[in-house]
Amino acid sequence: MKVIYKITYPNGKIYIGKDLTNDINYFGSANSKLIEQDFTREQRRDFTIRKEILWESETATDKEVNRKEVELIKYYNSNNPSIGYNQWPKFKK
Repeated sequence: MKVIYKITYPNGKIYIGKDLTNDINYFGSANSKLIEQDFTREQRRDFTIRKEILWESETATDKEVNRKEVELIKYYNSNNPSIGYNQWPKFKK
């Protein structure tokens, strides 16, 4: 099963990613340095994130999954630095 997921951080910002293996323990490859700038040391001591599956397919090709990921990044505006942590595709104001 291939999935597109949304991670929501305690500050409300999101990250959209894909997982071609549907690994329950995979939480994406968002830039850790970018995320840690938004949280104090104290906030990082008790940190809960939410992972939601937005889309899944048993038959989609990797190319189709890649297209769907970009579509959902744009839909949720998660590449807008004020909304999310996706750095690609580049956000256009």
